[in-house]
Amino acid sequence: MGFDTSGLLPLSDALQGMLEQLACCCDSEQLPLPQALGRILASDIASPLAVPPFDNSAMDGYAVRLADLASGIPLIMAGKAFAGQPYQGEWPAGHCVRIMTGAPVPEGTDAVVMQEETQADGDRITFLTQPEPGQNIRRAGSDIGKGACVLQAGTHLTPREMPLLASLGIATVPVRRPLKVAIFSTGDELKPVGTPLAHGDIYDSNRYGVRAMLARLGCDCLDLGIIPDDPAPLRAAFIRADEEADVLITTGGVSVGEADFTKQLLDELGEIGFWKLAIKPGKPFAFGRLPRAWFFGLPGNPVSAMVTFDQLVQPALAKLAGQRFERPLQLQAVTTEPLKKSPGRLDFQRGILSQGPNGLEVRSTGSQDSAVFSSLSRANCYIILERERGRVAAGETVTVEPFGGLLL
Repeated sequence: MGFDTSGLLPLSDALQGMLEQLACCCDSEQLPLPQALGRILASDIASPLAVPPFDNSAMDGYAVRLADLASGIPLIMAGKAFAGQPYQGEWPAGHCVRIMTGAPVPEGTDAVVMQEETQADGDRITFLTQPEPGQNIRRAGSDIGKGACVLQAGTHLTPREMPLLASLGIATVPVRRPLKVAIFSTGDELKPVGTPLAHGDIYDSNRYGVRAMLARLGCDCLDLGIIPDDPAPLRAAFIRADEEADVLITTGGVSVGEADFTKQLLDELGEIGFWKLAIKPGKPFAFGRLPRAWFFGLPGNPVSAMVTFDQLVQPALAKLAGQRFERPLQLQAVTTEPLKKSPGRLDFQRGILSQGPNGLEVRSTGSQDSAVFSSLSRANCYIILERERGRVAAGETVTVEPFGGLLL
């Protein structure tokens, strides 16, 4: 797909090359607000009103006019204002209004004095401090101005955004339909969980990881199961996925030495690049286009499949779904033990990040073999070691990427 794949391809080049070819392929629809959770906004949301919609009190206290406080004598309480029950009576000179948090301030209010800075003797209120103009008043539109953009197109709607939209009275939301992703695993040695294993068999684990990560992304998943290393069922699976889904993700069958007919089928059906990535784990990777659907071929080793999905496929799916994607936060931490590393590939080792007495510390989960899935299940971060870096001594500073979202 436009790359020289004779050598090892840097991760950044692979990601940039994919994203340059992709565009959102999901149509938009209007959904009631409760049903929009987890969807991607299809267009910007402008506020139909100002927030707050009126000047209101930020404190329990007393609404005052500064001129009435100039004499220094107590003021008479004219009445009370509550949230939802504004004060609507007369407000003569020399009087104040008892007001609660969130209540509209009476017209003419210069400030609100919190009740802890007053003394009450019946209806006579003595003020112990001199307020500044506007003190403890939340002005209309100070949070959100009417017509202001509150959420951008591409925002993934989470529980954080739902109350914001509700506070604006927005009942229906323009969202993208979910991206539909077909998945299957290849390999005669793979067997479904819950069935006995013969000698040489292993359980198919990759599909469960990929399917779980797709669920986190809000994708609709078409699970085609395990496809044997046989041209006829493989062809049928590729064609069905291409007809029914936006994307096809497979695990296995993209490494050098694996069944050649897998590559032959892909070359016949579409335009696929088989890459050797300069990362560890996860060197073998395939990307390209079938007649209708985009294709991502993940390595067969379990950790390699998860790492390549997390680092490459996730941002690609986000773009296809119309989502604004931001790279995960990376931090600096000190290693508490030596880390094995040979120069040549960007290494995503699995680590355990913790707060030490002098800052962030990280240690390895043990074996970093790409077939040892337990190393990923025990981890809470990647330890990212630069391509040309060698062995890391205890006490050195390294880059870590805490798990979040997909691998949380």
